[in-house]
Amino acid sequence: MRNPRYPLLALLVISLGALTGCQGAFFYPEPEHYWDPADAGLVYDDVHFEAADGTELHGWFLPSRTDEVHGTVIHFHGNAQNISAHVAAVWWLPRKGFQVLTFDYRGFGRSAGSPDFSGVHEDGLAALAKARELEEVQLDETVILGQSLGASVAITVTTKWDGPQPAGVAAENPFDSYRGITREKLGGFWLTWPLQIPLSWLVSDAYAPIDRVDQLTPTPILLIAGSEDRTIPPFHSQRLYKAAKEPRAIWVLEGARHNAALADATVRSRLVEVFLGWIEGDADAAASPPEGPWQPDPVRQP
Repeated sequence: MRNPRYPLLALLVISLGALTGCQGAFFYPEPEHYWDPADAGLVYDDVHFEAADGTELHGWFLPSRTDEVHGTVIHFHGNAQNISAHVAAVWWLPRKGFQVLTFDYRGFGRSAGSPDFSGVHEDGLAALAKARELEEVQLDETVILGQSLGASVAITVTTKWDGPQPAGVAAENPFDSYRGITREKLGGFWLTWPLQIPLSWLVSDAYAPIDRVDQLTPTPILLIAGSEDRTIPPFHSQRLYKAAKEPRAIWVLEGARHNAALADATVRSRLVEVFLGWIEGDADAAASPPEGPWQPDPVRQP
């Protein structure tokens, strides 16, 4: 006969894990780089800087590969691995005349420390401060591009940044609330379903983008979601869109899965038009979504 205490014991173990590691469940860093982009002909410079608490951070600066430099994209990557994996999302931008600053949060790649909510947001602020120091970068010609967790972090960081504002923020597949996404994931598993509400309250929502996205104005924001995204469903972007103030835009790409939009040449081309429009002062540059059908291409290396 099955011991009735076993399910209760399992729930207790899960509860204790949530209590002690609720923030850690958001971060899956890898310390080792997977490859060197230089091996594929991608030009970059190592960038070293510090967060406000002294944590040493690392990133890459990819210069434009065209004669005319249109601006700079600051890239906030997702919650796993490190920049050596996520650079595949932005390597194409230098060929379009954009410089790229991509960086690792604390605990990721060659950045020191361990990630937590407060720390990764401090790291984002440090990246903006570092960009301000680079001779090649003009912040009024800068666009922020965040993906997944990085999209949520980018929204909040931009509202906390007290320096010159970027020309715009593009957020691909952000979640609107740390507590809300935790509740969704717990609710999707039968063993944790009964505790989804009490356990989710163990997760801080102090940095929830849903509470800050309206503070971006007059900086324009573009929210990009995939209709088939099962990791962060599109209703998160739709909620953020409703909470944001003008200028704002949302693209829900039919058939797109999580963080797959930038694999499509049409989306890339339209995004370049948006970035150029923002830098030139057109706050409504993202109003029209890319023309379909959306057909993702394999992510090719440079």
